Amino acid sequence: MLRFFLRLLPGFALFAMGSFARAEAGKPNVLFLFADDLTYEAVRAFGHTDIDTPNLDRLVRRGTTFRRCYNMGSWSPAVCVASRAMLITGRHVWDAAAVHGKMDAERESGVLWPQLLSKAGYQTYLTGKWHIPTDATRCFDEVGTVRQGMPATTPLAYNRPLEGQPDPWRADDTDLGGYWQGGKHWSEVTAEDAIGFLSRSKTSKKPFFMYVAFNAPHDPRQSPREYLDRYPIERIALPRTFRPEYAHRDGIGCGKGLRDESLAPFPRTEHAVRVHRREYYALITHLDTQIGRVLDALEASGKAANTWIFFTADHGLAVGNHGLMGKQNMYDHSVRVPFIVAGPGVPQNEQSDRAIYLQDVMPTTLGLAGVEKPKHVFFHDLRPLLKDAQAPSPYPAVYGGYLQLQRSVTQDGWKLIHYPKIGVKRLFDLRKDPWEMRDLSEDTALAPQLDRLEQQLKQLQKDLGEPEAKSPQTGSL
Repeated sequence: MLRFFLRLLPGFALFAMGSFARAEAGKPNVLFLFADDLTYEAVRAFGHTDIDTPNLDRLVRRGTTFRRCYNMGSWSPAVCVASRAMLITGRHVWDAAAVHGKMDAERESGVLWPQLLSKAGYQTYLTGKWHIPTDATRCFDEVGTVRQGMPATTPLAYNRPLEGQPDPWRADDTDLGGYWQGGKHWSEVTAEDAIGFLSRSKTSKKPFFMYVAFNAPHDPRQSPREYLDRYPIERIALPRTFRPEYAHRDGIGCGKGLRDESLAPFPRTEHAVRVHRREYYALITHLDTQIGRVLDALEASGKAANTWIFFTADHGLAVGNHGLMGKQNMYDHSVRVPFIVAGPGVPQNEQSDRAIYLQDVMPTTLGLAGVEKPKHVFFHDLRPLLKDAQAPSPYPAVYGGYLQLQRSVTQDGWKLIHYPKIGVKRLFDLRKDPWEMRDLSEDTALAPQLDRLEQQLKQLQKDLGEPEAKSPQTGSL
C-alpha cells in the first residue's frame, strides 16, 4: 500500500501546483500585442480616462495587470527606437544604445529575441512596426507587412487647431495618406495579417511566437469617422495636469524644436488639447477593435488554451498633460504603459503594483520556452511574480533617462526628476499625488528624502554604466 501511494505522490504534487505548473510542462504559444504611444491611463478598466476599450478590458479580466510598468528612457528623441532596441536585445537603455548601430552584428550572433525562440522550436512571426536597424525577414521565420516607423504625416497635422480658425486637418480624410497609405488603415492590415497567421497555424505542431506591433495610436492620429463620432468634443475632459506651458520645456529638450511638441500650438489651449485627445481616443478605440479581432481569431484557432498573451506599449504620451504633448519627458503619463498578461494558470482579474519594465516580457517568454536567459539580458522573467503575489519586484528602484537632459528615479512611492543641464529637481509623493502636480523639492522637511533619492539615482547611473554627457539632440519620430 505504501508503494502505491508513493507512486501517486508525483501526480498529486502536480495537481496541487495547479494549471500554472501544467502550462509550464510544455512550450506554450506566445501572442505579443504591442502598441505605440499608448499611455497607462488609456485602458478604461484602469479607471483613469474616458476611452472605450472593451477588448483590452476583457483581457484585463482574463489575466494579471502590472500597473507600474515603465520604459527606461531613450538616447534619442525617437523614444520608440530605444524602447524597441531594449525589447529585442534584452539590454538596458545604455547597453542597447551601444549596440543599436551594430544591430546586424547582434542578429548575426543569433541573440535577438525572436532568434532565441526560433532556436527553441518556435515558429516566429512579425507583422507591423519593426523600427530596428536590421532585416526583419532574417530575424523571424515569417513576416507579414513590415512597417519601419510612423505613418507619413503632412504639415497640416502641426500647430493645430488654432483658436478662431478653421482646422486644416481632418483625422478621417483618407486623401491625407498616413494610416491609409496603401488603401486600408494600417491597424486593420496588422490585425488581418495576424488573423491570417493564426488560421495557417491551426494544424501546426510547433508552438508559435507572434510579434504583432501596431503603429497606433502614434500620430498622425487618423481613424474612421465612426470612431471619431464616438467622441464629441464635449465628451473630452481636460487632463488633470493641463497647463498652457511647461516652465522648463526648453531646458529639457521639449520646446518648439521637438517634433512631437509642435503638433499643438504654443501656448497650449484647452480647445487644442481636447481636439488632440479626441483623435487619440478615437484611434485607441479603433486599435482596440482590431485587437478584439485578433483575440477572437485566436479563440477560433483552437489554440487559445495553450497561449500566453502579452499586451503593452513602447512608452506613454502626454497629449496635454503638464503642458506637454509628446513622450520625451519623465512624467508617469509618458514613461508608464499598460502591461497585461493572460494565459494558462495566470491569475485572473488581478492587478499588481510591483514595479517592472515593459521589456521584462522578453525574458518571461524565454522562460516559458525553456531558454536560459543570456548573460547580456538585463531584464527579468516575471513568472515568479505571477506565481506569488508577495514576491518582491526585481527592481528596488526604477531608473529613467532621456538624452543628457533628464533623469528620474522612482522608489517606495517617491519620485525624483532631475534636469541636470538647468539644475532643476522635482520631488513627488506619488501615494498622495499620483498625477505629479505638487513639487516638494523645496520642502526642507523632505530634504532627507530628496537626498536619499539623489543617492539612489547616482548608484543606478553607476550600475548602468551611464555614458558621458553628449550634445543634446532635437527632432523625433
